[in-house]
Amino acid sequence: MKIFRTRDELQKFALAARRSGKTIALVPTMGFLHEGHLSLIDLARAKADVVIVSIFVNPTQFAPTEDFDSYPRDFDRDAGLCGLHHADVIFAPAPGEMYAPDASTWVEETRLSGPLCGASRPTFFRGVTTVVAKLFLLAQPDYAIFGEKDAQQLLVIKRMVRDLDFPVEIIAAPLVRDPDGLALSSRNRYLSEDERRRALAIHQALLAAKAALVQQPSAPGAAEDLAKAAIAAAGGKVDYVSALDRDTLAPLTSESQWVLLAAAAWFGTTRLIDNEMFELKNR
Repeated sequence: MKIFRTRDELQKFALAARRSGKTIALVPTMGFLHEGHLSLIDLARAKADVVIVSIFVNPTQFAPTEDFDSYPRDFDRDAGLCGLHHADVIFAPAPGEMYAPDASTWVEETRLSGPLCGASRPTFFRGVTTVVAKLFLLAQPDYAIFGEKDAQQLLVIKRMVRDLDFPVEIIAAPLVRDPDGLALSSRNRYLSEDERRRALAIHQALLAAKAALVQQPSAPGAAEDLAKAAIAAAGGKVDYVSALDRDTLAPLTSESQWVLLAAAAWFGTTRLIDNEMFELKNR
């Protein structure tokens, strides 16, 4: 397994691999890998000749008040896990390697990035799309693997690829949970034992709201309120609970077939996200 720290090393390697006829799959991560990330690497391994895992805590997607400095990092552990899952390359640049001090160019999606996380983190998706575009140019992937836990991010990246004609197939990987239902996240390590127990309310609330919405598709607001109340009752501070069209992130209508029911909430100082995607049948 190769470890590259510079853009030039990665791009030269990727271009040589493409010239030799090999296919490349990219798994972008911010490190502190968990089973969800490892499932992405396994999917990449099944799709391509060369698997590249990026490990980069991207500063441009963090607001000044957010947890960039404290975001969990453990490169040696991550490298060991990448090796066990047969990655070929780790790309682990320093922030100064990825962004020049006077960098002034951004890639920005302006529609799908507006609601949900975009409403409370207005600079987040600009940072995500910019760094992912750079990674696509450096790693030259045929495939890029993203998890459905970050459902809005997945939609935004797909739209960027479509609109800017990146020759990359975006592959969605299923959300992975702990046995008790908590969605896997690198930020889960911030939770105290009590906060983690109470944070189970997010998924439980989404399941209850899903059941309510399936019964009454014309009342998404009631289903959202049900979930908000359940999260708050468990001691969570709700950022949002929203039921939207899965493909457009527009409000649900009588024509909507697929739903993204998404939530974000704080337990203690930790912001967690989760979602359920499902079909409204008999519409």
